[in-house]
Amino acid sequence: MPAPILPIFDVPDYAAEIQRAADRLASGQIIVVPTETVYGSAGIVTNPKTIERLKILRKINENRPFTLHIASREAALQYIGGSPGDLANRMMRKLWPGPVGLRFDVKEETRQAVAKKFGFNAGDIYDDQGRITLRFPDHPVASAIIAAVKAPVVLTAARAAYRVEDLGNAIDEVDLVLDAGPTRYSKHVTGNKYEIVRPGVYDERIIERMLKTTILFICSGNTCRSPMSEALARKIIATKLKVPESELEKKGINVISAGAFAMPGARATPQAVEAVRNLGADLSRHRSRALTVELIHQADAIFTMGRSHLEAVLALVPSARDKVSLLKPGSEVDDPIGADVGVYQQLAGELEKLIEARLRETEGVLP
Repeated sequence: MPAPILPIFDVPDYAAEIQRAADRLASGQIIVVPTETVYGSAGIVTNPKTIERLKILRKINENRPFTLHIASREAALQYIGGSPGDLANRMMRKLWPGPVGLRFDVKEETRQAVAKKFGFNAGDIYDDQGRITLRFPDHPVASAIIAAVKAPVVLTAARAAYRVEDLGNAIDEVDLVLDAGPTRYSKHVTGNKYEIVRPGVYDERIIERMLKTTILFICSGNTCRSPMSEALARKIIATKLKVPESELEKKGINVISAGAFAMPGARATPQAVEAVRNLGADLSRHRSRALTVELIHQADAIFTMGRSHLEAVLALVPSARDKVSLLKPGSEVDDPIGADVGVYQQLAGELEKLIEARLRETEGVLP
């Protein structure tokens, strides 16, 4: 008999339905939940009957470990034992939440202690080489349910189902399906110590770019305030590190800008180019770009010129709240569009001071 399908975003009481789904999982049921990549069959690893059903659903490689899904970066630590190291910490901070599974080496004593603590078979989530693969999905439904379940949750995909309609006969083998519409992506990626195990949404070049230290400035059209900030920040950071600006990327530092309402491809205004040139910065090659989810995930620190730009960031990526702030604390940087070069020169001087101050506050971000 097919499982009931619940359009989760259309229910009268969303929070109550999320909790009911979590309770079903905790009781040993299997629920199909959406992630940003595919619809997966979820179950708790502490219930042997649930695990056996999931293995049957998976059909192939039944004895390989499941991927454990978590709802926060901090949750990873209880399964890997202590800090995973600088590179892994950086990957967790930059790539999670998102469509990336990270694989960690875990000591034998830690694996046994974790299995004993939660009450499951260690081989269900750790492989023969002592590794575990963890996913922190960037989907509100999956994250909310995982957070509400007081037990380790694993997901498996019987097929590449990007919509509920793609599940086929798998719907007959589960207890509930939560329908949240089409998924955002359609592939998986797993990284192990920066080794691409299974390519997909993010290829190696994208991950390399995301692992850089990135400072992002945002205004409206990306032709005045934010590109001026980008150019000035590059000059300031290069001076601090005593390297040419052209060497910043080799140092793992990326300074970029975008417009919350920008049309891509526009040049910086002539006044902006002249104003930053007087302070030793170059804006002559700038071309505008629009703010995207990918840019937000890529950034370590995001500075906006106004509150509307900050709200635009959070509308796209609510989890970016901890890394986005106004460049001018408690106030806004006035838009100089249409003004003469004198106004731009005053703005450039103000931006330079603001950037120097904010970069001092983000010493933990820069190397």
